[in-house]
Amino acid sequence: MESLIPKVQKQHQLPTSAELMVGKKVKGRKRHIVTDVMGNLLAVVVHAANIHDTKSGINPARQALERYPTIEKFCADEGYRKTFELEVAQELGLGVDISKRIKPEWEVLPKRWVVERTFAWLNGFRRLSKDYEITISSEETNVIISHLAILLRRL
Repeated sequence: MESLIPKVQKQHQLPTSAELMVGKKVKGRKRHIVTDVMGNLLAVVVHAANIHDTKSGINPARQALERYPTIEKFCADEGYRKTFELEVAQELGLGVDISKRIKPEWEVLPKRWVVERTFAWLNGFRRLSKDYEITISSEETNVIISHLAILLRRL
């Protein structure tokens, strides 16, 4: 499980001086996805970027478990620790493996990068590279359509 904040794209408007400030936080939406070990999309949830991962991570987990009741455990990065772990244990009765922070030396962490790789595949699609969508449901649908295109290319 992982989240991503796409860049906001305002159409037909020049950036204001506030938008050009260095270090400005990006406004917009956050995408949470749940994948299997091969990177296949199981659930996607899009919401405002001001909601923390620990509080909003339960929504895609709940959605994935409803669709695929054979899920035994979730893997997530450290952004999902504590509140998310407790909610998954209480609501869904499942455990969560939290992958630790990356050490200074290089190390392969295969489970951690499955979701990151899926986000990289999805960002290759123009509609997902920036936040073009007006509604959340259309952005979720575009994530699903883009993933279907990835699956069709694999055939």
